[in-house]
Amino acid sequence: MSKSNSKAITISSKYNGGLTREQFLFYEMRTTARLVAEGLTDEEIVNKVMQENLFQYPTERETKKMVKVCLTRLYSMNDESLIHAVAFNSSDDAKQICLYAMMKYNRLVWDFMITVIGEKFRQQDLSFGKLDLNVFFMRLQEQDDNVASWAESTVKKIKQVLVKILVENDYLESTRSDHLDPVLICSVLENAIRNNNDTNALSAFNCFI
Repeated sequence: MSKSNSKAITISSKYNGGLTREQFLFYEMRTTARLVAEGLTDEEIVNKVMQENLFQYPTERETKKMVKVCLTRLYSMNDESLIHAVAFNSSDDAKQICLYAMMKYNRLVWDFMITVIGEKFRQQDLSFGKLDLNVFFMRLQEQDDNVASWAESTVKKIKQVLVKILVENDYLESTRSDHLDPVLICSVLENAIRNNNDTNALSAFNCFI
C-alpha cells in the first residue's frame, strides 16, 4: 500500500490509535476543567498549564498537546454543568463524567463501552476477559481497514488502556478481574446524556430506565 493510500484510509476511518498516548487523564481533565470554570480562554489555559507545569510532564510539547486533548474532550460533552462537575464534584462523579467525555472524543472508546460493556450489563452477563477484547477488535478489524492495519503492539496497548479505564472507573476491581462490577450512574451525567439525546450511551453506565 502506498503512503498516500494509507493516509487516505486513516483519514476516512472512524477510529485512530491515539488511545495509546491519550489515556484516561483524570488529573489532567480535572485540572483543565477547573481552569475552564475560572473563565480562562483556551489559550490562557494552555499557557497557565505550561508555565506552571501543572501536569508535571517532561516536555512543553507533550503538555500543550494533552491540554488541548482535555479541552476537546470537555467541550465534546456540550454541557457546562458536566465541565463544572468534573472540576468540583466528587472524584467518583467526575471520573464517570470524564469517561463519557472520553467516549464522545474517541469513537473506539464509545463503541467499546456500548457494544461490549453496555451489552454485558443489558444481558446481565458480568463475565469479562481477554476473549471479550479479542472479539471486539476482531470485529473492528473486519469493518475498518485502518484498524486492520494496526500493529499487534498497538492493539495490545489499546486493550491495556481500555482495561485500565475500567479499573479506574470501578467496573473492574483490578486488571486481573474476570467479572464486571455493576456501576450506578450519577444524576448529573444521566440528565446531561438525556438532554444531549445520547441515550445510547446510558447502557455503558448500567442505566436502562
